[in-house]
Amino acid sequence: MKSMFTRRQMLSHCSNGFGLLALQGVLGQSQLSAKPHYTPKAKSVIFCYMSGGVSQVDSFDPKPTLQEYNGRPMPMKVERTQFNNNGNVFPSPFQFANYGQSGIPVSSIFPHTAKMVDDMAVIRSMTSKVNEHAQGNYAIHTGFPFMGHPTAGAWVSYGLGALNQNLPSFVVLHSGGSVPPHGGVGLYGSGYLPANNQGSILQVDMNEPIRNVKPHEPLFAQRKRLDFHKSLDRHFLSQTGNHPQVEAAIRNHEVAYKMQAAVPELCDLKGESEATKKLYGLDSSDTQKAAYARQCLLARRLVERGVRFVELSCLTEKIGAGGAANPWDQHGALEKGHAAMAHQVDQPIAGLLQDLKVRGLLDETLVIWAGEFGRTPFSQGSNGRDHNPYGFSIWMAGGGIKGGTVYGSTDDFGYHVTENKCDFYDLWATVLHLLGLDHENLTYRHGGRDLRLTDVHGRLLHPILA
Repeated sequence: MKSMFTRRQMLSHCSNGFGLLALQGVLGQSQLSAKPHYTPKAKSVIFCYMSGGVSQVDSFDPKPTLQEYNGRPMPMKVERTQFNNNGNVFPSPFQFANYGQSGIPVSSIFPHTAKMVDDMAVIRSMTSKVNEHAQGNYAIHTGFPFMGHPTAGAWVSYGLGALNQNLPSFVVLHSGGSVPPHGGVGLYGSGYLPANNQGSILQVDMNEPIRNVKPHEPLFAQRKRLDFHKSLDRHFLSQTGNHPQVEAAIRNHEVAYKMQAAVPELCDLKGESEATKKLYGLDSSDTQKAAYARQCLLARRLVERGVRFVELSCLTEKIGAGGAANPWDQHGALEKGHAAMAHQVDQPIAGLLQDLKVRGLLDETLVIWAGEFGRTPFSQGSNGRDHNPYGFSIWMAGGGIKGGTVYGSTDDFGYHVTENKCDFYDLWATVLHLLGLDHENLTYRHGGRDLRLTDVHGRLLHPILA
């Protein structure tokens, strides 16, 4: 017998229908997790984003040939650069040494991180199709060089759900006056995914990490108001045929209420030992280093509490040409600028890796260190470097990563990739795989297409998988 109603009509006419019962169940769960496609190696991601473009030949890809050709013209075709003020070959002002049992070479600007290379996979063959900051930031975050698409953290939140109903599943940390990279808060957006998957920004060194997170009225009164609003929202939800964005709004209201208790407790470091704080560098006289150290320590506390994706933000460097939104962007005074930025993040990130490892969390937490592109092996002006998307370095450590490995290579000048070329689609395909998600099957129907983080691309970087 043919039904009198379609499924959508039935749900829209039944104010207490199955959709609302399901929603009520979801809102009351203690664990709001989705089912991965297969057994995951990692539960959470910490993304240490190096906005501005770190120079590969000054960090993790040493090139002695640059010294040999010092001050001479590049002996190969030079691609057009962002400012096209190209000089001669510019060797690294920093020394490299081999570290760990793996013997991976690391620049002298990263003395603390270098000690953790046996837990890291250094990828020297990353590339990007874009050469400008805002486009590059969107490309690495969303897979597309323009706004409107969900960021990687939102995809992870959407694919895996939340492990803690009192906190967002995707959190972005700011401190010390840090700001979003070029492109703005859209870099943390959910795009066409339900809005509860967007990143929540915490100003971790402010009295109120989120505006109005401290209640200004008794919680029981607020709870009554929220319940009243929820009843109206549920009625509206039934009229929309259970539209996912309405469901997301209801969920956001509930999480916001619970965050009033969870966020202040999260940001209160009184329970952390002085040894732990010192490990990260919170005791540093450099206020920017101490501010970034706080982000790193909060990142550990967030993944301990089940947050799926945490992104950290660099602070503007005090010396050099980098701006607030892209502090690694040294078009001039590279030696001073890169040294200042490395000093800011080196000990805090190394402390994070050590702390995760000691607590048994590194095996289930994937740490990513990356920027939007690299820098040229020749100078811009006299002592800077321009943007280089043709071959640069990132690294990954933790859950499911084969430590002490190097993947890919660039030519003798660190300019173009010569082996195992990869891109951001491959990066995120690999990350999703380690989280138990098949990047080809993590899709969302929008505009008549099944869209995904890796678009129509992406392959797993098998050699770096444990």
